[in-house]
Amino acid sequence: MSSFFRFLVGSLSCIFINNLSKYNNLDLKLKADIKKKLSNLKKNITATKTHKIFNTKLINILLSEKLSSFLRFQFVQKMFFVHNRLFILKELNQLRSSDNWKFYKKLIIEDNAGNPIRYIFYPFSSGNRIHQVYHLHILNKNFQIDLKKINTILELGGGYGLLARIFSLINKSVKYTIFDTFIVNLLQYYYLEILKLKTNFSKKKKINFYLINKIKDLKFNNKRFLSDLFIANWSLSEFPLKYRNRFIKFIFQSKLILISFQEKFEDIDNLKYFTLLKDRLSKRFIIKIIKNKYYYGNFFKKHNHYYFIAKLR
Repeated sequence: MSSFFRFLVGSLSCIFINNLSKYNNLDLKLKADIKKKLSNLKKNITATKTHKIFNTKLINILLSEKLSSFLRFQFVQKMFFVHNRLFILKELNQLRSSDNWKFYKKLIIEDNAGNPIRYIFYPFSSGNRIHQVYHLHILNKNFQIDLKKINTILELGGGYGLLARIFSLINKSVKYTIFDTFIVNLLQYYYLEILKLKTNFSKKKKINFYLINKIKDLKFNNKRFLSDLFIANWSLSEFPLKYRNRFIKFIFQSKLILISFQEKFEDIDNLKYFTLLKDRLSKRFIIKIIKNKYYYGNFFKKHNHYYFIAKLR
């Protein structure tokens, strides 16, 4: 039912067509490279049943001839992409009423890459792009920071790479690291490379966008601060509690924190978890836990969502 509803709502934007022709040559090259990277991996996926299902579905998309339109796949939309939802209009109106609207207006201009569904009430953008920029607005509004001065970013779970793309427009010299599974890294690789943003799967090479899937590769030359900004939008909050602890040191060594989370995930009380994390980090950071006024999950499963944002004291 939810898939049909998502398709129905998304079809409202069918009159807005993205031109993908300029990506054709690079698309063929990237598809061949992804097939090569996946050739040995397909036989050796070791994960839980849930992750095996996720991996299999995403691999099928990565190997599809329609990869250039990956944002039209129901599975990708379910996991990574918000489109024609009414709460997006409320977020858009908040951006419009902001003193930084001229800045945000440029950031929400959607690319054609991935064939995104255009937002029915603002076809210059997509619902997902507006949603991502709204996250940055929350951080900016509460701490009056200059997003252009953020030079190093670590994002835990990067979706298909949209925030990395947005920051490439904010600061052309930004150093952006996404930590995710290797298979999701491949989707991010396709999206960023099709936009001619050079990526690398190792931090040994000096480049702007790193796609990392091993914790041991998250070292930043033992500097005091690992990043100017740590981002985890609905990623850390979906990890098992024991696994979350591996990332606390990366949060602790950041200057700014932007985390989005749902009130409960499976049997975990996330609101309680992040309240305790606030107490744990409060000596080092000014921290706010803010309820998202507009977002309540999907139509079939409503629950509260929050921001955990912090700034170094």
